[in-house]
Amino acid sequence: MILKKMICAVAGFLLACGVPVVAQEKGLWRAESSTAQNITGDVAFGGEKMSINFTSFVVAQIRSLEPGEVSAVFDADSSAGGSGNLFRLNIPAAKKFLHKNTLCGTEDVQWMATYVVGRSLKIAFFSGSKMPVFALNEIANSTDLCGTFSYAR
Repeated sequence: MILKKMICAVAGFLLACGVPVVAQEKGLWRAESSTAQNITGDVAFGGEKMSINFTSFVVAQIRSLEPGEVSAVFDADSSAGGSGNLFRLNIPAAKKFLHKNTLCGTEDVQWMATYVVGRSLKIAFFSGSKMPVFALNEIANSTDLCGTFSYAR
């Protein structure tokens, strides 16, 4: 009986730790900014995937973002609360979305940063194989930042 309880506890722990998309991103988000309305449309997160304009992409959470990093990428007040995450993904440059737009011109999207506060989600997409550096001066001079998009519930 004790062994059965231990196995259930370990299985529950592994399931809880294995959820790659953090709960705050999970679900359907309505395009709010003009860039989101003209390029991605609505987005959805669930399990190990995100969907953009009805096309799914595998995502892997790399780490949480610190408040200063969120502020550098999204021009957000670091004391406003909310949380941010960095994800690894691969969206080919040839993938067309709304109005035949791409996310990053001729570059593949390799990284995605998210910031959720309340009923608002912001996403920044990055190209390049190296992990983005989330410092204000680095973001300002980055050639890998493809764009930022805003969504709401």
